[in-house]
Amino acid sequence: MSKKQKGFSLIELLIVVAIILIIAAIAIPNLLRAKIAANQSAAVGTLRTMSSAEETFSSTYSDGFTLTLRQLGGPVAAVASCTSGKLIDEVLSVDPATKGGYLYTYTANGVAFAAVGIPPGCVAGDTGFSISANPTSASTGTASYCIDESGVIRANPAAAGPIAPPCSTSGFPPLQ
Repeated sequence: MSKKQKGFSLIELLIVVAIILIIAAIAIPNLLRAKIAANQSAAVGTLRTMSSAEETFSSTYSDGFTLTLRQLGGPVAAVASCTSGKLIDEVLSVDPATKGGYLYTYTANGVAFAAVGIPPGCVAGDTGFSISANPTSASTGTASYCIDESGVIRANPAAAGPIAPPCSTSGFPPLQ
């Protein structure tokens, strides 16, 4: 009476495991690079959103740019006003804010906006701002970005550290 062999031999299983490990070794670095690229493009998009929100705030309330990110966004239950613009989400409404592997730091330029007709209850804002976006680690991004009232995003491809405000005088090239 002969027994028929059923199943796989140890050698066959080891070969299959080796093939899977080789495929994983090739795929994982590409996956990490794709994640970094996605984080970086999200950071650029977030900076554009924040700059647009600043321009909207300035034109809506006629009192210059905001003094803080909290003034630009505000808490969830807040009503839109010059003290809580509700123009960005509550995640970005703290300074510094962390989102998508990037740390966003807001800096007002320190020059008070002088205007007549500021709405009651509002304070004069600033004539400018600078927002920098820096990766929280090497695995979340490889470049730092900044934007200011000019609306031009500048990039530091080395991500050696935060881009000091004001963004326009940082010496870094505009994002292409």
